[in-house]
Amino acid sequence: MPAVSRLARVLIVAEPDPAAALAAMLRPEGYAVDVVRTAAQAAQAIPAAQPDLMLVQASLRGMNGFQLTRQLKATEETASIPVILLLDGDSRESALLANSAGAEDTLVLPVDRFDLALRVRNLVRLRRHSNALPNHKRFLEQQVRDYASTLRDSHLETIAALARASRFKDEETGAHVRRISHYSAHLASVLGMDAAFVDTIFHASPMHDIGKIGVPDEILLKPGAHTPEETVLMRRHTIIGAAILGKSSSPYLAMAADIALRHHERWDGSGYPDGQAGEAIPLAARIMAICDVYDALRSRRPYKEPFSHDIALRAITIGDGRTSPTHFDPAVLAAFTGSTDDFLAIFEEYKDDDGEPRQAAPGGPRRH
Repeated sequence: MPAVSRLARVLIVAEPDPAAALAAMLRPEGYAVDVVRTAAQAAQAIPAAQPDLMLVQASLRGMNGFQLTRQLKATEETASIPVILLLDGDSRESALLANSAGAEDTLVLPVDRFDLALRVRNLVRLRRHSNALPNHKRFLEQQVRDYASTLRDSHLETIAALARASRFKDEETGAHVRRISHYSAHLASVLGMDAAFVDTIFHASPMHDIGKIGVPDEILLKPGAHTPEETVLMRRHTIIGAAILGKSSSPYLAMAADIALRHHERWDGSGYPDGQAGEAIPLAARIMAICDVYDALRSRRPYKEPFSHDIALRAITIGDGRTSPTHFDPAVLAAFTGSTDDFLAIFEEYKDDDGEPRQAAPGGPRRH
């Protein structure tokens, strides 16, 4: 792959083994490569090296790579240097930390030669083009905003299409999907989650039951209790949903996959598909669990009549033989208990087409 036209400088901040491997990949491409091992050494090297790009290992000793990147981006003299953070594993948490620190890109160690060369070349070119513009900072920020907006719109269109597809196989209504979005976003906000999390769960939560696409109609719509064999098949909708949504770079679809797989897990470990308990269950799924139960209790189903708001609250906060407060994260349950008027208002605003729910005693068969 041809390198950029003028010799570009890359500063590698990494442990000896990955640094040597990276330098060996970049020097044949025509880059001048400087190597240091620590954040302190990087700070000393930058004024003389004047790097066009930095490759920073996340797991540096002392000040780690996330902290170094955040410091670089907070300093006027170094803020415009593109940073590729080198992660030790392909985890969403590490990618989110890298994004929060301000890194332009990430790579997972050990890196692929072609992938490294492509990303370095593109970021070096982008830096040079931006430096040629008097208003380069404003230009770059606008480009990022435009790209993020376009990408977000594309992700949301995909989510909306998947949510519509799932309703062809399920008894859920469009109103139910809207309620779930608002319930989950409200609880996330009450719990103090940031605006990005609230926005993501608002758009991801409607796909919690997308896996029901893979459940036979005679089981999905059965107006009565399932046999043990049918229950096993029904519960597979969590695994199917995660398979449909998984392995996506979209934060919306990634959270949706977590929710689809884990929203029937319970805080006390009595849920499915894996009997996970406590904080091992992703927060988005813990939020979704209580929202889904509340709306299932309030809604008409082939196998049950809707319950009133008060009966639904008692089932969740006190228990009724099927539902127990031990099923829910205590912090999420407390947020729900303090938001019952908001849940009622959301339910009333987004009613199903058949109007007011009829009262029902809590003793009949139900599934949620």
